[in-house]
Amino acid sequence: MTTQPSPLRADARRNRERILETAVRAFSEKGADVPIDTIAKAAGVGSATLYRHFPTREALVEAAYRNELARVCDSAAELLADNPPDRALRLWMDRFIDYLAAKHGMADALRAAVASGADPFAETLDKLGTAIGTLLHAGAEAGLLRPDVDPLDVGFSLAGVALVTSAPAQRERADRLLDLLLDGLRHGTAGPAPSS
Repeated sequence: MTTQPSPLRADARRNRERILETAVRAFSEKGADVPIDTIAKAAGVGSATLYRHFPTREALVEAAYRNELARVCDSAAELLADNPPDRALRLWMDRFIDYLAAKHGMADALRAAVASGADPFAETLDKLGTAIGTLLHAGAEAGLLRPDVDPLDVGFSLAGVALVTSAPAQRERADRLLDLLLDGLRHGTAGPAPSS
């Protein structure tokens, strides 16, 4: 009979969250080689505490990436609870663009983790598809969004927006492109198939 690991105490959970948030910022701003002790100090914990949660640099990188992914995906339900579905989707799009910016900043650290055998991306498409699907389904049920859109098509469209507007000076353009994407999701239903 296997035993489940006991849940983290509240203070340990807070430490873990602080470490992950600090790691994302540090890897994004300072690169893959930022010293682990620097991350621990910036998070307000000792190195032993960091290593107790994340025994290797790769484990920290993978956990930081997955934590960011979970935060953006989990926010779909929160946004739907407080907003009409189309507004929730638009707010979620902003969060997704911010998530992609953090992922882009962590690119070197993620590549190093993958090279060491880690797979931080294993659940990415499933989680994103579920989050976007939740938003699209709520919008379709409310009659606000098209019912015929593949959630991953929206995800790849958002990734395209992020790719062409990755510089901070391009954020205004990103907002305009996200508005256009949402407008296309709002209006009409699938038209007739093109004739050959």
